[in-house]
Amino acid sequence: MTRSFTFALIGICALALNAAPAFAKNAPVPKATHAAATPPGTEPLNTGETREEAQLKGDSVASIVNDTVITDYDLRQRVALYLATSNAHPTAEGLKGIREQVLRQLETERIELLEAQKNNITVSAADVDKAIDNILKDNHLTLEQLTGMLARSHVQLATMRSQIASQIAWSKTVQQQYGDRIDISDEEVKDQLQRLAEGRNKPHFLVAEIFQAVDNPEDDPKVLKSMQDLEEQLRSGASFGELARQFSQNPTAASGGDMGVVVQGQLPKELDQALSNMRPGALSEPIRSSGGYYILLLRARQEGEGTDIAKQPDPPVNAHPDALPLDRILLPIGPKPPQDLRDKVIAFANELRTHIQSCNRLDEAIKGMKGAVFMSLGTMRLADLSPQIREALAQTGPGETTMPFQSSAGIELIVRCDKGPPPRQEVFKLPTKDEIEQQLFEQRMAVLSRQYLRDLRRDANIEKPGQPLGPRKSSDASE
Repeated sequence: MTRSFTFALIGICALALNAAPAFAKNAPVPKATHAAATPPGTEPLNTGETREEAQLKGDSVASIVNDTVITDYDLRQRVALYLATSNAHPTAEGLKGIREQVLRQLETERIELLEAQKNNITVSAADVDKAIDNILKDNHLTLEQLTGMLARSHVQLATMRSQIASQIAWSKTVQQQYGDRIDISDEEVKDQLQRLAEGRNKPHFLVAEIFQAVDNPEDDPKVLKSMQDLEEQLRSGASFGELARQFSQNPTAASGGDMGVVVQGQLPKELDQALSNMRPGALSEPIRSSGGYYILLLRARQEGEGTDIAKQPDPPVNAHPDALPLDRILLPIGPKPPQDLRDKVIAFANELRTHIQSCNRLDEAIKGMKGAVFMSLGTMRLADLSPQIREALAQTGPGETTMPFQSSAGIELIVRCDKGPPPRQEVFKLPTKDEIEQQLFEQRMAVLSRQYLRDLRRDANIEKPGQPLGPRKSSDASE
């Protein structure tokens, strides 16, 4: 069986709900080509400038990692990328914490890239193209929509490509170092299958995690504060997958924090107890466990094998209700806007629609968007609505958002706040031998990857001078 450690081939789990409307900023939208059209060759790995090179460009220094510079421009771009691809709406104080978290992540990536370079690891442009194609597919976007969204936040597509390339490079480095050294025996697979079989009557949990390590006891308060800041962002509507991708220190970060399915009793006691008390969709507080702090998201729960769920009827759903709880989003451009403005706002509304999952915290998300107006309509009798709104709602289901339509006030979206039937319960199904073997391989590689990175970080020389190296060139000022 061929096994590979591909945790770095990632996609963005939820793109921006907080991106400002196209008509609120005049940022140019670059003309995009299809991601797979990149010429053959290797993707340049951003292993940083020397101090002298940064000085010539006039960049301010955010950090120096093993004599390579992370500039303030690099940091600003990555913070902007995070804000553009998450649903975070940080305060000024929260933004300061995000900068610190992003800078630490950039330092970690630089350490990884320097190690990849040392081991002659290369990343092809096709590798990055494939990852971007997966992002587009997962988010139901075109490349033009993605580049447009990034451009409105003044983010270069190259910033995203650089992050993806660095994750792929680290994946390849870990694979090269340890892939051939790991031997998963038939006995190990048999033992794991037996353990799973013994727990087949217990609940199983589909879990995602954000983990930050406490390497030294004196770091505990700082790490806890960082995790509490992340929890606050999550409860304000930020994307779990994107925060995990940016800030989690376990290899699961590259897959949005997904740990896969764990059986009750498999995780450390404090984590297992938290999961057992959580409902699907629930988020935990930061939990102190072995090695550091965890935030858990319970995506789904599978009941033990043999659980009779066929007798659990779905709650009745009224397919033709007389009244509905509704929210309204207005992009006010007036009754007769110029055609080009109308087209831009319609395009933005279509993009926004794909990222609205429910009415939960929708008002907070919309408040962070310039030029958009949120209104909670409460429960409305359909007979009291305009024919235009009734027609738009007729094409939706519970919890869905209408297609954008034009009214005398501007471009509108109506969001249904009623809930459909809950997801059907599932019963645990014992995995195959090949699936178990791959899972054990991934777990072993994840442990080795973390140890590898911990050792590299301890040996790294990291400075934060925080001083300008020279005047910035005027040609770069617009960036």
